[in-house]
Amino acid sequence: MSTKGRWRNAIVLVAALLALWQLAYWVVGDVALRSPWQTMRYTVVSLTQTHLFWLHLANTLQAFAIALAIAIVLGLLIGFGLGLHRLSAEAMEPMLVALYSIPKITLYPILLLAFGLGMSAKVAFGAIHGIIPVALFTLNAVRGIKPILLKTGRVLKLDHATMVRSILFPAAVPEIFTGLRVGFSLTLIGTVLGEMFAAQHGLGYLLMNAIGLYNVDVIMSVTFLLVVFAAGVNAVLLAIDRRLHFRA
Repeated sequence: MSTKGRWRNAIVLVAALLALWQLAYWVVGDVALRSPWQTMRYTVVSLTQTHLFWLHLANTLQAFAIALAIAIVLGLLIGFGLGLHRLSAEAMEPMLVALYSIPKITLYPILLLAFGLGMSAKVAFGAIHGIIPVALFTLNAVRGIKPILLKTGRVLKLDHATMVRSILFPAAVPEIFTGLRVGFSLTLIGTVLGEMFAAQHGLGYLLMNAIGLYNVDVIMSVTFLLVVFAAGVNAVLLAIDRRLHFRA
């Protein structure tokens, strides 16, 4: 599909979502929703004009950046480590899949005991959401590399570090990037959830506080900002992902 066609489809999708949002508002009313115009107006005119909002936003972005960095580094290390050893991969992959399927919220009490309240707990909660998908995609990417490339590395007597840097990583980049894209979304979800349940700063805390006060304007605005941020970054990552696969 051409770039122009993708832009057209994206515009149509956004217009359809806004229309559905407006229709839902007409059906439900002001009791639980705000219209798209009301939400955008409140976001620009009221919410983003407060100093407290920017403090919460900065706290969330800091926690999310740290959690994402941890998820990427550990996910790549685990994925490459298992991908280079077939027996280890066959033994550990079912365990990773099982951990991936567990609702992470059940682990939150353990994380609270281990890390306490504050930044460290929500960073850990965000990271555990992203590590496993990055590791699984990396594992499958390394396992799917053509054997001739590995044989070439062995013939050249490359050590593990050089093999990963010169052969495995470049060949596996497209699939690894897909894992990073999935890990980005799940890490963001985990970070915000961590702020909602046991934090005193961040957009998740702001959202949970608004729910407790039944402040529909803040609920809609914060949710809208999170959706726009996630959708915007994912659109960029998806475009890069498609280009990498096309080149591969």
